[in-house]
Amino acid sequence: MDVDSMQVSPDDEQVALAVEVFRLLADVTRVQLLRALAAGELSVNELAEAVGKRNGAVSQHLAKLRMARLVTTRRHGTQVLYQVANEHVTQLVADALRHSEHLGPGTPAHHRA
Repeated sequence: MDVDSMQVSPDDEQVALAVEVFRLLADVTRVQLLRALAAGELSVNELAEAVGKRNGAVSQHLAKLRMARLVTTRRHGTQVLYQVANEHVTQLVADALRHSEHLGPGTPAHHRA
């Protein structure tokens, strides 16, 4: 059996970390921020404009996402740019949004294409 194909059960710590990720994503603004960042690096000002929130509120949400290692930062002169930590975060948000299409009436848009 090939190592990549082995199913390894997550330990309790991994499950607890996954639950923490879901807890952090249970917020409209944070999901909107991650969606905006899926397109590339953005500053707090750009993110605040994208989600229609004040800079201070966006900074607080970004701090939580950064502590959870869902986003990373890079300095560009005096500006701090945020980006999604990895493609798994982007995929998790995309999958959740795609799944949410199944919760409404009718055929989800991704099944009509």
